[in-house]
Amino acid sequence: MTQWLILFFKEQKEMLKNYKWIWVPLVFMVLGVMQPVSSYYLPEILEKVGGLPEGAVFEIPVPTAQEVLVSILGQYSQLGILILVLATMGIVSSERSSGSFVMILVKPVSFTSYITAKWASISLFAITSLLLGYLFAAYYTYILMGKFAFIDMLLGVGVYAIWLTFIMTVVLLFSSFLKSIGAIAFLSLGSTMLLSILTGLFQKWLYWSPARLSTHSHSIIITGSGADYFWLSLLVTVAIIAALLLLTINIFKRKELVS
Repeated sequence: MTQWLILFFKEQKEMLKNYKWIWVPLVFMVLGVMQPVSSYYLPEILEKVGGLPEGAVFEIPVPTAQEVLVSILGQYSQLGILILVLATMGIVSSERSSGSFVMILVKPVSFTSYITAKWASISLFAITSLLLGYLFAAYYTYILMGKFAFIDMLLGVGVYAIWLTFIMTVVLLFSSFLKSIGAIAFLSLGSTMLLSILTGLFQKWLYWSPARLSTHSHSIIITGSGADYFWLSLLVTVAIIAALLLLTINIFKRKELVS
């Protein structure tokens, strides 16, 4: 356990050294707070910008706090995921390219400890960035839009955090056997995007898909409960994360033993 913690804190120190622990949460805060502020002041913005015929009356209803909270997660589903993938895509490949991982594995360090420490590190990084940004945005949503169910909000963002953990696991998988960070980013984003598209097109058959967690998080925030087959989707996602971790460890182990 001591060995694993040393590897884990090494990853945390490395991300802090590269300022990832500073700029990524800040970006999430900015992305999050933009939604309630722009939604609340949209009529004034349109009025200042102009473009409407003289005498025209164009009323835009102010969205509810729950609707704004859901739209914040929508922002994170686009730019937020992109930023996280770009920030973590070299988690293994960069050490393989530089050869520094050899110095670590030459010691009595297991492949399992090496991979799981990296997985825990980037998962914690993603979830913390999400929570800091979302709570900051939720505060402004409360100030501008009014009250909302705080517990439902926490449960919703918690479910969304599991979806982010799934994406981080996919990034780790590709980073474990690819050296090109461009390929890692492309395949990670492409595979999760494809999964989301297929889930949307074939909801009748892919009701268990991990991509459904995003929809479930929205439903929890608005109604207080997940959509149909919520628990099945959650359990399947956790099982797939565990399976992908085992696959990553085996792929990395075979590749390094061969080389």
